[in-house]
Amino acid sequence: MRLVTRADLDGLSCAVILSQCERIHSITLVQPQDVMDRRLAIGPDDVLTNLPYHPACGMWFDNHLLTDSRSVPPAGFKGRYGQAPSAARVVYDHYAPRHPELERHARLLAETDRLDSAQLTMEDVVSPEGYVLLGFTLDARSGLGGLPEYFCRLLPHVRELSVEAVLALPEVSERVSRLREQDRAFRQLALARSRIEGTVVVSDFRDVDSLPAGNRFLVFTLFPQATVAVRVQAGLEPGFVSISAGRSLFNRASRANLGVLLSLHGGGGHPGAAACVVPASQADAHLGEIVASLRRHA
Repeated sequence: MRLVTRADLDGLSCAVILSQCERIHSITLVQPQDVMDRRLAIGPDDVLTNLPYHPACGMWFDNHLLTDSRSVPPAGFKGRYGQAPSAARVVYDHYAPRHPELERHARLLAETDRLDSAQLTMEDVVSPEGYVLLGFTLDARSGLGGLPEYFCRLLPHVRELSVEAVLALPEVSERVSRLREQDRAFRQLALARSRIEGTVVVSDFRDVDSLPAGNRFLVFTLFPQATVAVRVQAGLEPGFVSISAGRSLFNRASRANLGVLLSLHGGGGHPGAAACVVPASQADAHLGEIVASLRRHA
């Protein structure tokens, strides 16, 4: 069975659980847009987690809003869907009754829940530790690169070792060091490339060739008045732009449903965090509509 998931801590936690309960022979890491746009061949031997539903898959686990009619599974599909703080929690709830040994991953799951649902403290953001810190080394928006290879090398270690032992691994330690060393440069660039529109902070990194590594939640420490942060940067494919949005961890006044809003622009996500990928030629128009809507729901 092939696991198709996302290269983040939630995807990694899904992989940890599934690799102990199913015969996973390979892992493919993709973005939700790849599944929604049918760019990836999916078959009955594939299990999808932390991604939109695909009608050809063998199993599917997710906790995101179902904002696309093509992503609504039929009754009786194999897998599990439901509201939960992380997709990994959905996978765990599915297998735990038959696999009590999964209880040893309780700490990993609890911290994955916190990070994926952005239930973080100020200390988590400015001085992250444990699984939250490990999650930042996996976050594509941290800018550390090399995620597919790093993800696959991490999997057996996270499955067997304590988080303290994982963080001490040379490759993990090196990524943590880069995050900390480039923290000041990232903050300075974020200040220079961000603007406040009402209570929405927009950080535009489209023309930045080499973005310093940085924790994506730091913007809320720089702009404490913001209720939502919007981040714009070059997409993974030439000619496309990524637009992501997240509610503030500390100023929780916004009630905008970001998953629904970004689904109107071809993306999706949670009520509190979402993203979309749009053609570069249309990015300004999409960005303007997104920010205008956020300001109306501030």
